[in-house]
This record gives sequence, C-alpha cells and structure tokens, in this order.
Amino acid sequence: MSGSFTGDPFGPRHRGQGAGIPGSLWDAMDQLRDAFEQKFSPRMARGDVRAAVLAILAEKPMHGYQIIQEIETRSDGAWKPSPGSVYPTLQMLADEGLIVAEESGGKKTYSLTEAGRAEAGAEGARSAPWESFGAKDSGRVSDLPKAGAKLAQAAAQVGRGGTPEQVRQAVDVLDEARRKLYSILAQD
Repeated sequence: MSGSFTGDPFGPRHRGQGAGIPGSLWDAMDQLRDAFEQKFSPRMARGDVRAAVLAILAEKPMHGYQIIQEIETRSDGAWKPSPGSVYPTLQMLADEGLIVAEESGGKKTYSLTEAGRAEAGAEGARSAPWESFGAKDSGRVSDLPKAGAKLAQAAAQVGRGGTPEQVRQAVDVLDEARRKLYSILAQD
C-alpha cells in the first residue's frame, strides 16, 4: 500500500486535534468562530455591569446567577456577563453600602439598600445597558454567529460521516450559501 492514504481526509475526529492541518475542516470551523468573535463579540463599558446589576436589583432581590441569567435574557442572548465580572461588582456594591446580602439555603440573595435605591433611581434616568446594546445588535451579535456555528457543525458532521458523494454535495451547498450571502451585501 505504498503511496496510498487510508486516514480520514478531514483530520482527526476529536476537536482540537485537527488544528494545524492545513485545509482541515477544523481549521475552517476555528476561522469561522474566530471571525465572529473578533467582529461581533460584545464589549460592554466598564460601568455597564454595575448599572445592569443596580437596575435588576431595583425590581427584586436575586442571587448572582439569577442576575447573570436576567442580563442575558434582557439582551436577547447578546450579553452574558461572566461570574468574574458580576460577583466582584456585587462585592463592590456591598462595600459601598448600596446592596446587602442575605444567605439562605447556601445562596446569597442580594437586595438594594435605601442608598442603593437612590443610586438605581439616578442610573434609571439612562437606558439600561442591555437596551442600548440590543438596539444596535439587530441579530448581529446573537443570531448570525449562532447560525454560522450551526452551519459549521452540520458541515463537520457531513465531513466526519458522509460518503465522498455526500461531501461533494455539501461543498456545493456551502459554495451556494456563500454566493447568496455575498449577494445580500450587493443588494441596494
């Protein structure tokens, strides 16, 4: 069998091991993900987590994870602050005397103090961080990258388990999709 190739033409089947093989499907998926992260990754201003936490706690007491979920829900999935930004913010607000934490059932539930309500009222004059961000998004940050990732996953599945004919058909579909996407930008 000298000179013949019997390996998988799409590289190893385990995520991460296909990286570095030029032209591999994994490289293409990594490039797609990287492109969306660079162009569409939301960057919230430094005070936005603080403003969001105050706005949410002005409505009702919550624990940290609920706050994170609520911000993600209100931004339609476009912004999900990390625990590494929310919990230090909660500690800072507690240190400033704007919130208090009550522990119950192993969870800390945070609520505003009177000073916190006054601060939230002052912040409330501006739009909530997720509102101004969501208005600019229009699906750019959430819908388009998710659809692209799903498409890449489907292509990878065909690459891993499809016959050579199915792979050729998948390439044709992807080429057509690419042409159609560019034609959308070319429209007036």
